[in-house]
Amino acid sequence: MLNTLPLVIASTEGDTHFESDKALALTISKNWGFAIEEKPVEGFYLQVSHDVLGLADASEKKTLPVEVDFASPASLYRKAHGGGRKEPIVKAVGLKGDVLKGATPWHVVDATPGLGRDAFVLVSVGCKVTMIERSPIVAALLEDGIRRLQQRFPELAERLALQHGNSADVMQYWNGENVDAIYLDPMFPHKKKSALVKKEMRLFQQLLGHDPDADALLAPALALTSSRVVVKRPNSAEVLAGNNPSMAIESKKHRFDVYLRQKS
Repeated sequence: MLNTLPLVIASTEGDTHFESDKALALTISKNWGFAIEEKPVEGFYLQVSHDVLGLADASEKKTLPVEVDFASPASLYRKAHGGGRKEPIVKAVGLKGDVLKGATPWHVVDATPGLGRDAFVLVSVGCKVTMIERSPIVAALLEDGIRRLQQRFPELAERLALQHGNSADVMQYWNGENVDAIYLDPMFPHKKKSALVKKEMRLFQQLLGHDPDADALLAPALALTSSRVVVKRPNSAEVLAGNNPSMAIESKKHRFDVYLRQKS
């Protein structure tokens, strides 16, 4: 079972961060059911170190733990220089003109959030984003990322929400506020081994696998959204569920298939 991963406190008693790391680990253990244990000799584990929750692989000693960092230098630089609004994902979800000037933030549901990088781009340009994550491991990492974002940039964290559950079910039985757009980025097998992002995603893929049921997300997404569904795909990939989009916005390596909601 995925939530049987051990939870390790990386610091030792007497270290500056030990008490705060211990308190955080106890909270995470209570909320998500991970047992606090000693660091394993092999396999995956979660660790709390210097007030940050990370996912690590004991057999990859040179690879840093995977963390959710919504306020990474790269993300903040992009936000500070207004690059977010120029990104294809922002155009794809429909954030432009009258939407930007509206009194109510554009509400996007990210049904496959991963490490939350795309969600942060959308939040940084003014959207309200609800992430839905079924893996308790990834959900715990995302929750920890929101907690740390709240400490530094509370105005951004307030526009970022998390629900734990199967996205298809959550969308089908949605009882929340109106959803303007839904974003889907199903996990694909990664073959290249050079970039750090690929290392992170390979670790996720080894642990969680890819998303074989991704096709099942399109129908409930189209039923829920009031405007559109956006699906991120590698340029060479087939369309989701064999359903041709209304239009596509292309970037160097990916395309964003846009399914406009038909007005009744």
